[in-house]
Parts: sequence; C-alpha cells; structure tokens
Amino acid sequence: MFRNNYDNDSVTYSPTGRLFQVEYALEAIKQGSAAVGLVSKKDVVLVALKRNAEELGSYQKKLIKVDDHMGIALAGLAPDARVLSNFLRKQAMNSKMIFNRPLLTSKAVYSIADKAQENTQSYGSRPYGVGLLVAGYDESGAHLYEFQPSGSVLEYFGAAIGARSQAARTYLERNLETIRETESPEELIVHGLNALRDTLPQDVELTYRNTSVSIVGKETKYTIYDDEDVQQWLDKLDSVSNARNRDDDDDDDENADNEQQDNQQDQQQEGGDSNNNEDRMETDE
Repeated sequence: MFRNNYDNDSVTYSPTGRLFQVEYALEAIKQGSAAVGLVSKKDVVLVALKRNAEELGSYQKKLIKVDDHMGIALAGLAPDARVLSNFLRKQAMNSKMIFNRPLLTSKAVYSIADKAQENTQSYGSRPYGVGLLVAGYDESGAHLYEFQPSGSVLEYFGAAIGARSQAARTYLERNLETIRETESPEELIVHGLNALRDTLPQDVELTYRNTSVSIVGKETKYTIYDDEDVQQWLDKLDSVSNARNRDDDDDDDENADNEQQDNQQDQQQEGGDSNNNEDRMETDE
C-alpha cells in the first residue's frame, strides 16, 4: 500500500469504495505474532506466541483476562488492546453490579465492535490497530469470537490471527471434527499448540518462554498459563510429534517391504517367462 489522497482520514472513501485507514489497521494485525483459539463442547482454549523486542527485553503479554468467564488474545498494537480490554472489564463489572449476572460473551464482543465502528465514521480518529480473539463461557455454552478493527465480528469453532496465521487455520480446518469432539482440555491445548507451531519461522521453536496458554470452560474459570506452567503441554506436544514420526517411519518401512516383495515377484515372473520362451524354441527345433 502507498500514500494517496484517500487515506488521510478514516471517513474518506476511495473511488473504488475502500477505506484505506481501515485496511492499514487490518495490516497491523498481520504484523503481530500469531494467536490461535479453538472450541470444544465444554472448553475454549487460547494459545499465543509472544515476542521480545530485544534479547535483553521481556516478552510481550498476548493474553488478557477480562472476567472469570472471559479473556482475549491479541495481535497487533498492544496499547490498543489494553484500551479495549479495560472497556470490556468495565462492561463486565456493570453487568454484575446492575443485573447481578456475568456479561454474555456475545454482548461483550458487540460492545467493542460498536466502539470500534465509531472510529471509522468520525473525522480525526483512527481505527484500532489490533485484532482480538475473545473466548468465553456463559449460560449458552462455550464461544469464540474474532474482532476486527472495522467493527466486524464473527463466531468460530477455530480461528487464528497474526503473522502466518493461514497455516494455523489450515491445521484447524483439517482437524475440526476431532477438535469439536475432544473431551479433555489437555488434548484441546495440544491441538492449539500444534496449530501455533505451524505459524513459526524455520529458525524459531515453541518454548515455555515464548508461549502463552489460557483456558475457560464449564468447570474452569479463565486461567492464563505462562513460563514454566506451559512446559507440561510442550512436553506432550513433543511426545505426540515423536509418535507421529515413528508411525510415519513404520509406514515407510512397510511400503519399502511391500515394494521389495513386488520387485521380487516381478523378477520371478520374468524368469519364468524366459524359461518358457527357451522351451518353445527347443520344441520348434
């Protein structure tokens, strides 16, 4: 993208009907590190890849708790996410104080969507440069929503945002049925880490330092796991990968044995055909 006469503010449409400021905000999401969310019947899991700006710096937080039944994962500008998370916390607090009930996940997401949409129709303001995955469990069950700076909101069974997130979405699409039928929260987390690992560059690996995990469900309050607490699932991830590699090696060995047997049978058949041809020649003589 490049600067032109139609990107000075968020209320000017281009001749093709585009709002460039909104598109720039969407590009900011793609520059952030990846975050993945997935839903089973009873639980919602968020996993995120953390970055540090410098070797001596700490890792940026990617998961934020909103209430006991709700939390978010972010990709993009962290300060914008902090503003939206504080707004969500106020909404959750008001729901408890006024209505004596937890804030519905859908209502929470659409409240920040309305807030974000106002920035796309007011001169002098800019869209929020952050995308959010909102995970929650309420009276209607487990939910996962994706929020975009344009104000659009969609509910998903599995979603991924951030850099190279398409690889994670591909993994979620291939394993959707298995994920939906998963009963164990631990298995759901391992699926999330598998999807997150697919987004990594070649020179980066998942470690307990750069990985965050959170879960909320019917029997679980929203809880964030960082640092050493994540290692237990990374170990399971390695064991699953090793088991898959062993299965692949066994399949390769079996295919090699079958191919060798086929070659031997072909050679025996060719030898039999040549003997038959020699017998025919002797008979003709």
